[in-house]
Amino acid sequence: MNPPILSPCTGICSLDAQGCCEGCYRTGDEIAGWALMDDATRRHLMDVVLPQREARMAG
Repeated sequence: MNPPILSPCTGICSLDAQGCCEGCYRTGDEIAGWALMDDATRRHLMDVVLPQREARMAG
């Protein structure tokens, strides 16, 4: 059995004007729904969505 995919939370919990966390780059809805997501959805966020979002926010 695989270990659970842990939250990407960095402890910097502040949403920017677009509604994304400045620490982990998740939206408020993604943060709120993390506990209910299956591993495939979490993995997709961690491997695809969040890195793309981070790159866009970095400029």
